[in-house]
Formats: sequence, structure tokens, C-alpha cells
Amino acid sequence: GAGALLGGYGALRYALAAVAAPVAAGLLLRHCVRRFGGVTGDVFGALAETAATVALVCLALG
Repeated sequence: GAGALLGGYGALRYALAAVAAPVAAGLLLRHCVRRFGGVTGDVFGALAETAATVALVCLALG
């Protein structure tokens, strides 16, 4: 919604960030489950940091 205020390109950037962040976190989760056999609190923290970083990178590159 906030991207719509910046025009079509802004909306596209925000939508890309909203889609790319959970996709990256999901890929990391799948890797950690396969590698460690489950999840721990550290994995949850890494997922949150990965999602936030991917979203910010998507927004910064626009």
C-alpha cells in the first residue's frame, strides 16, 4: 500500500521486497532442516535476520 504513493515503480519495489523476503527465509529454513534435522532458536533468529536483510536490499536497490 505504501508503495502506491510513490507510483507504479514504488509499488513494484515494495511488492518484490514483500515476496522475496519470505522466499529467502523459506529457502534458508529448508536448508537448515535438511542440514540440522530440525530448527532451534538460533535458526529462527537467522530466518528473521535473513528476511529483513533481503527486504531492505530489495528496497535499497530500487
